Amino acid sequence: MLRRALGFLIVTLTVMVALPIALVPVYAIPFVHPVSTLMIGDWLRFRSVQRDWVPIENISPVLIRTVMLSEDGQYCSHRGVDWRELNGVIDDALDGQETRGASTIPMQTAKNLFLWTSRSFVRKGLEVPLALYTDLVLSKSRLMEIYLNVAEFGAGIYGVEAASWHYFEKPAFALSSREAALLAKTLPAPSRRDPGKPSRQLAQLARGIEARARAAGDFSACVVANGATEARAEERG
Repeated sequence: MLRRALGFLIVTLTVMVALPIALVPVYAIPFVHPVSTLMIGDWLRFRSVQRDWVPIENISPVLIRTVMLSEDGQYCSHRGVDWRELNGVIDDALDGQETRGASTIPMQTAKNLFLWTSRSFVRKGLEVPLALYTDLVLSKSRLMEIYLNVAEFGAGIYGVEAASWHYFEKPAFALSSREAALLAKTLPAPSRRDPGKPSRQLAQLARGIEARARAAGDFSACVVANGATEARAEERG
C-alpha cells in the first residue's frame, strides 16, 4: 500500500512538472487560447462557463494599467517574482503574523493555468518556479493577455471580455476608468464582489485604485505602448 501511494505521488509530481514545461511554449503561440483549472473544473461539473478570448490590443489600456497597479505594480521590472514582497510575507509568517498577498501576475497566471485555488505553502512553493519559467518563456504582453483572459470575475465568468459584457454590457476595449477599477478590485475576491452592483466597500476600493492609476507614471510600457489609445480610454472614464 505504501509503495503504491509513493508511486502515485511520484507520477503526480512528474506530471505537474512536465505539463507546464511542455505547455508554456505552446501558450506563446498567439492563436492558442489557454484555459484555467477552474474552467476545467466547471466543465467537469457541467457548470456554465462564460469566456470570450480577446487579444491584448482589444482590451482597454486603462484596464491593463489599473489591473497591473492593483495586482502587481512591479510587473514590468521583475522576472516573474517580486522577491522583496515575497520575502516580507515569509518573514511575517515566520513571526506568526497575518500574511498579506505577494503573488505577482506571473504567479497568479501559473496558479490559474496549472494549480489549485486553496491557499497553502505547497501551492505557493510551486507557484514560484512556474512563474519564473512562464515569465522567461512568454513576453510580458502575451503573459498579461493570458492572465486577463483566464482570470475569474465571478461564478463561471472568466476573462475581461465576458466580464465586461456581463457587468457593463460593452466590450473590454470600451471600458471606462471607473469600470476598469471595479473589475480590478473584483479580482482578489470574485465570489464576494460584484462590479455590476458594487458594495460600498468595493466602490471605495475602486475609487482609490482609479485615482492611483490616474496619478501613476509610466509603469506599464512593457504591455501598453500606445499612449494615444490609452489617453482616449482614460477620457471615457
